[in-house]
Amino acid sequence: MSQVLDTPPHPAPPAAEPSPAELSPAELAARHGLTVSGARPSLPAYAGQLWRRRHFITAFATAKLTAQYSQAKLGQVWQVMTPLLNAAVYYFIFGVLMDTRRDVEDYVPFLVTGVFVFTFTQASVMAGTRAISGSLGLVRALHFPRASLPISHCLQQLQQLLFSMAALVVILLCFGVPPTVYWLLAVPALALQFTFNTGLALVMARLGSRTPDIAQLMPFVLRTWMYASGVMWSIDAVLADRNLPHALKVLLECNPAAVYIDLMRFALIDSYSHDRLPHLAWAWAAGWALLAGAGGFIYFWKAEETYGRG
Repeated sequence: MSQVLDTPPHPAPPAAEPSPAELSPAELAARHGLTVSGARPSLPAYAGQLWRRRHFITAFATAKLTAQYSQAKLGQVWQVMTPLLNAAVYYFIFGVLMDTRRDVEDYVPFLVTGVFVFTFTQASVMAGTRAISGSLGLVRALHFPRASLPISHCLQQLQQLLFSMAALVVILLCFGVPPTVYWLLAVPALALQFTFNTGLALVMARLGSRTPDIAQLMPFVLRTWMYASGVMWSIDAVLADRNLPHALKVLLECNPAAVYIDLMRFALIDSYSHDRLPHLAWAWAAGWALLAGAGGFIYFWKAEETYGRG
């Protein structure tokens, strides 16, 4: 009797493995190690993919810049002439006809700096809006991180701004603005603005990929933003002359485009002294760059697998 009780039970037979016909497509793919084509990678992996394609991004931006005015007889001269002509028009309308120059010392350097800096943001946003919708053939034909396109467009605009900055230096010297050590502050100011512009372009690239009509609306939005950013007039003079609501004053001073313009004017124009720089301007510039750069990158990444499939 004890021998019968001590006998171990027989092990249960192993369950039969289901046949391929009994598996769902997802289970069958998992069994053979297959993954979804074009699936969104993790955020760190996506950043790594962009870093590995940095040479492509740079080359693509340079090629776009070279081809931009290839059909014009003056060629790359238009990279400098376009913002200069815009500045001349604004000088005639606002400086001469509306006489806003009376409130600003060194008005021509003040105006040209504002036009060049805002044009950098304006062109980056417009290029970002069309970055995906204007390159659907490339997006559908090749597998690469789609953020490469808006980033390369912003890099193209940065390269164009650097050409314009050479003309700006000549204008500053011609109008008696001496070079100072503060000119070096233009480098971190441009770095922060480039980060902000890139984040904003990434946001607009995702929106524009689904709603191409946004590209038709953006010029009106950007023109309104330009008039509110103190490009052609002094925000300080307006705030001093008019009894505006406090909330509106804060909005004007913290406007990211106005902040980056103020930083560049502070760095390059000697008469734009320390006491005229808005309070916490560098903190605002860094905050806007971090918010737009990180937020725009994550927002764009979340829709990575949808680009070119609509």
